[in-house]
Amino acid sequence: MKPAIIGIGGKALTENERLLLREFAPRGVILFARNVESVIQLSDLNAELKELLPPGAILMVDQEGGRVARMRPPHWPELPAAGTLQTAEAAYKHGRALGEMVKSVGFTMTAAPVLDLSIAGASGVIGDRAFAGGAEQIALLGGEMARGIMDEGILPVMKHIPGHGRALLDSHLDLPRVALNDDEDHLPFIRNNKLPWAMTAHIVYEQWDSERPATISPIVIGQVIRGKIGFTGQLMSDDLAMHALTGTPRERALAALAAGCDVALYCPGDFAGNRQILESL
Repeated sequence: MKPAIIGIGGKALTENERLLLREFAPRGVILFARNVESVIQLSDLNAELKELLPPGAILMVDQEGGRVARMRPPHWPELPAAGTLQTAEAAYKHGRALGEMVKSVGFTMTAAPVLDLSIAGASGVIGDRAFAGGAEQIALLGGEMARGIMDEGILPVMKHIPGHGRALLDSHLDLPRVALNDDEDHLPFIRNNKLPWAMTAHIVYEQWDSERPATISPIVIGQVIRGKIGFTGQLMSDDLAMHALTGTPRERALAALAAGCDVALYCPGDFAGNRQILESL
């Protein structure tokens, strides 16, 4: 399998997308709201993707609860934001509900939990997606949510390692720079460093690498994510189409993989970008 997870354009596969998936066999496919219409439609789409992709390929959705929900009422229940969850029991139940929801239509992975700190005055891109409280509380609640997700047979993805909470800019729109990324930021990830998957942050951490964001920094990935944090699982980039990064889709994917990411994640579903990435790997 090619080390990439890609998006698709719409609610059904085009013939060109089918041919691309057969030819290049990516590690998986990620779906968003543009791909979702109803329970039957989504189940059928995932069933077709499963047939087209190699055995063990990932069917992923960016579903947390709260603002980040691609599966919504009236077809699916509305789950609360992580920031409203106060106890380990509530976080675990949320994980079970989230895992059950995505499993019911054929997904095998969901992009949760968020283990970033909740920092007053930082960019609102994280906000209530983060658990409330200090690093120890975030570590506990995030771990319990992940345990609930896994107990439903779904792979969780903790994000955004090594910590997005202090960023003053939204990395979807610009490149944030963080002067200090320290033990408090790292603790939720350290406590959960045995989880199977993590997602990088498109942030420049100035004390580690003043030039490159974590996603494409072998220093941050090697010394901080793999070293200090001790994460040993599969590391995927955040969406390589975000405006924090520059270059062609091919250049971005190759840079992330060269830095130490195991999987390049490219979400927008544009056929040309998907093909460019898959042909280059």
